Amino acid sequence: MDPNGKTALITGGGSGIGRATSLALAGAGASIVVADIDAAGGEETVALIESAGGQAAFVQTDVTSREDLERMVSFAERRFGGLDILHNNAGIGTPQPRFPAAPADLWEKTMTVDIWSVIAGTQAAVPALTRRGGGVIVNTASMAGVIPFLPDPIYAAAKHAVVGFSRALAFLRDEANIRVNCICPGVVDTPMVRRQMPGFSSEERERRDAMLAQMPMIKPEEIADAVLEFVRDDSLNGEAMGVMYGRPRKLIPPAVRFSRDPAQSV
Repeated sequence: MDPNGKTALITGGGSGIGRATSLALAGAGASIVVADIDAAGGEETVALIESAGGQAAFVQTDVTSREDLERMVSFAERRFGGLDILHNNAGIGTPQPRFPAAPADLWEKTMTVDIWSVIAGTQAAVPALTRRGGGVIVNTASMAGVIPFLPDPIYAAAKHAVVGFSRALAFLRDEANIRVNCICPGVVDTPMVRRQMPGFSSEERERRDAMLAQMPMIKPEEIADAVLEFVRDDSLNGEAMGVMYGRPRKLIPPAVRFSRDPAQSV
């Protein structure tokens, strides 16, 4: 799909990967709906797009609210006449202490933001995409969704689910001309990564800051480039793309494929 003249909706568009993707899609000619719970960040993204000559609008959205998710889709249709691209990008990590010591309300919130909102946001958007004759959905997963990620088992569980959900929606291309894929970044230099996580002791914060200072991190713009590849390449459907620091991005095949022929199954 050529983004030029299309409408794209990005959750978590007020910062980090969401802002970079918003700017990249706007630069490619799309009208952008920035959805974020952070009004200041969302409005700033809109201002950056408009100052570069693009079209954008902000809708304050709590992705844990089904009503808000449906409202953001309706807003996109009213403001720009339809919806062609959805980037389910909003996400959080789980504060300390690590599961299973993590209080239930904290790890349940991670699951709600990181996977429930992707499922519910997709369900809200599919009718609008169908009204346009099809479209593209790109979900933000993580390398934590394809490897054992010991620091945050709940985040890992949610991102594994995003990968599985994205792959399992491949049938939508045949049924509604909607392609669904997901990106799996490594460590990206975003406010979520830089933010001090609640529950850390001063010693733990010092160790974390020292580790981040030495860790090579991916720029959000590199993830935005991967999103644009998924939008533009009509051959990509039901795929997960890994984006690691200093390496070319590449598709990650499922660990197991089944076939009617046992000799072709792993």
